[in-house]
Formats: sequence, structure tokens, C-alpha cells
Amino acid sequence: MRFASDLVPATLLRRYKRFLADVAFADGSTTTVHVANPGAMTGLQPAGARVWLSKSQSKTRKLPYSWELVEADFGAGPELVGVNTAHPNTIVGEALAAGAIAELSGYATIRREVKYGQNSRVDFLLEDPQRPPCYVEVKNVHLMRQPGLAEFPDSVTARGAKHLDELAALAATGIRAVMLYVIQMGSATAFTLAGDIDPAYGRAFDRARSAGVEALAYTCALSPTEIVLAQPVPLRIPPLAG
Repeated sequence: MRFASDLVPATLLRRYKRFLADVAFADGSTTTVHVANPGAMTGLQPAGARVWLSKSQSKTRKLPYSWELVEADFGAGPELVGVNTAHPNTIVGEALAAGAIAELSGYATIRREVKYGQNSRVDFLLEDPQRPPCYVEVKNVHLMRQPGLAEFPDSVTARGAKHLDELAALAATGIRAVMLYVIQMGSATAFTLAGDIDPAYGRAFDRARSAGVEALAYTCALSPTEIVLAQPVPLRIPPLAG
């Protein structure tokens, strides 16, 4: 996924009300930017952090700038982290079209935002005459509290638990169901669940695994010009009891 135009560097002053942040540009001027991220963004929002912004060309948009990337150090040196939770679906869509996700390749058609479950829309529906359909939900990941270990979620997500239960219902009928975690960081070497942050999500994940839902986690390669899906990492999640 290439950004529509060159990103603008700035310095973070503060994030507040979840969807707003104040930043300073190199010339000393400041502005308020949109933060497309409802989560806690733990470790990604210290005052003074170097950030990168996209600028909308819309004349009617109240906040023309959006926060896209932040430079963070999780113990292995500075790296870029994507904070815009609207991007993973685009990143995955491009990877699916290119056959870059081995576990999800070989399907004849790819459809987006298909209705299923209780008033939900699955992110991707993969179909092929020779096999059962495959429903794929995508989740954004940018929490890292131990070097190399990416975690999800970074805040309580009842919606995320609902998606797992709906995928479980599909898997129980023999339909392939996959939860794909997109890690908008390059240094992750493994993925796990942040059970201390949202125990209910962890229980929903266990129910989904028991029903046959698959889980995949992929890192991203990030730069101020593009974000692309990079490579799979193993899931470090305790086995189900019994």
C-alpha cells in the first residue's frame, strides 16, 4: 500500500480524546491531526516522538492531516510503526491479490465486506469451485511490551470477541474461517494475546480455536512511502486445556 503522497514529518506534542493529536512541524508551527485509531496505543504516544502525517486534498475536511507512522523503540533500536487502523484491510487486499499470503492463496475470487453472522461484514471472502469458502477477518496489531513479541488487543474489544464467535459459528459448519493479525511493525518475531488487557477476548479466541478457526500473524515492512505485508510469525499462545 503506497501512500497517496509523501508523508510529512512532525513531532508529537500530545494525543487526546482518542482521535486527536497535536503536533509540531520543523518550522515551529503546530496543528491538530486526526488519529485513526481507537485503541490505547501503549508505548506509541510519548511527547516528543517523531511522527509522519498524510495530508488530505479535500477542501471540506476539518483536519487535513492524519497520523500514519511513529518512530518507536521496543528494545532493538528505533523502528517505524503504523498507527492507522484503517490500513490493514488495504494491505491484506493487495497481498491476497498478489498471492503473497501462502496460507490463503489459490482461491478464484476475492470479495470484500460480505455480510455474515449477526449484522456483521467479513473483511474478505475467498471462494473457489474446488473448495469450501474461506472467511477472513483482519485485525490491526501495534502493541509490543516485550522486544519481538507483538500482542493483541491493546484495549478491551467487545467487537473483536464478537467477530471470533461469529467465525467460530462458521467453522463449526465446515466453512473455513481465519483470523489474520496484521502487525504494523517489522521487528516482531512472534505473536500472542494480551490476556491481561482483555480476558474476554482471550476466552473468545479459545472458543474459536476449539471450533476450528485458524489464526495467522504477519509483520509489515514500513517506510514513509509504503506499507506492505512482510512475513508470517509464529503464534505463542498456550494450548487449549484438555
